[in-house]
Amino acid sequence: MYISTLLTALLASTVGAWMPGGEKDLRSEDGVSLFNPEAKHPTARRWTPASGKIRGVNLGSLFVFEPWIAETAWSAMGCGPYKSEFDCVAGLGQAKANAAFQNHWKTWINANDIAQMASFGINTIRIPVGYWMMESLVYADSEHFPQGGFQYLESICNTAANAGFFIIIDMHGAPGAQVASNPDSGQYASTPGFYADYQYARGVQFLSWLTTNIHKNSAFRNVGMIGIVNEPVQDAGQAAGMISQFYPAAYKAIRAAEAAAGVQPNNFLHVQAMDQGWGSGDPNAGLSGGVSLAYDEHRYLKWSNVAVSQTAYLQSSCTYNPISSTGGPTVVGEFSLSPPDNVQDTAGWTTSTQGAFYKKWFEAQIMGYENHALGWIFWTWKAQLNDYRWSYLDAVNAGVIPKDLNSVAGSGACNGF
Repeated sequence: MYISTLLTALLASTVGAWMPGGEKDLRSEDGVSLFNPEAKHPTARRWTPASGKIRGVNLGSLFVFEPWIAETAWSAMGCGPYKSEFDCVAGLGQAKANAAFQNHWKTWINANDIAQMASFGINTIRIPVGYWMMESLVYADSEHFPQGGFQYLESICNTAANAGFFIIIDMHGAPGAQVASNPDSGQYASTPGFYADYQYARGVQFLSWLTTNIHKNSAFRNVGMIGIVNEPVQDAGQAAGMISQFYPAAYKAIRAAEAAAGVQPNNFLHVQAMDQGWGSGDPNAGLSGGVSLAYDEHRYLKWSNVAVSQTAYLQSSCTYNPISSTGGPTVVGEFSLSPPDNVQDTAGWTTSTQGAFYKKWFEAQIMGYENHALGWIFWTWKAQLNDYRWSYLDAVNAGVIPKDLNSVAGSGACNGF
């Protein structure tokens, strides 16, 4: 598939910053471009996809562990009784938890995974991280998180850069937790504590620190986008301060860190916020006048108001259009193949008999996301669910996702829609 006229216009509107394949021709150590495999240009430049779409996977449960994704690994770490990273570290004690998490970081996703992703035509990884990776921000008397993660983030980014990947790093866990009762924030908080001035300030500090490291450490040379907060509360009233205070402060801090590092506009990071459709308010209200912006859309039909039928899912996917696109490109940063819980194991949806549908639905989704957005990032790369609807690797092994993604263009999945 190729970049549409729409995408070309979107990229032209993002003054500065880079995307792979155009301004910066990302290549592996042996000169291969994952964005434009047939290109022969010998120059190894660094940044954004302008000649090819983002085709990515999330590195779920690597640095922000979500126990539901990998209960076997979670239990093996000694974390079985606990709901989140915060709880596990508090329960095990710092030293024991550090050892368990450090072993997890070096084994859950490694160089072999990156090589396998590349062989499947994947060109982008999105890495969820928590603010606690900047260990000086953690309140030693009241917060409990694993230590030593940064060197492993550095390692996986360097490995991916050597393979020619584009990299997005996302603040998945915000100070105080941006959502309640959900381990994807790193802590199973009874109430979301992020929505306070002092927590916004800590989030801004983290993003500034991360930006400085990205630009000064060559291991992060292929990081071209930074997500400022993942999936905040879906309540525009409660999130109003986040939009009006945190968003502009985060943007300003990222650009200030780049200025301090002597970064020129063509090397700016794209600053990415959840799109308006997420339900936390209009991100443009807090990012007015910003350059090199991008939007993150999480498109789970599982939790949408789309009618629960195979035909409706295909139609919705084939006719997809992004909601927020005025300030920069949209990336569908999370999606899966999972239908609602109450039907997922019924005869019309079970993975054992409906593989042909799930294959067609995957094809329909990525055709929509490549035709009308900057591309897509599947949630997630691997899982221990015995359910390929949440695991890209399992779906490839099941024949539901093709190893040759270019074959999807001729699949006919959207014929009739």
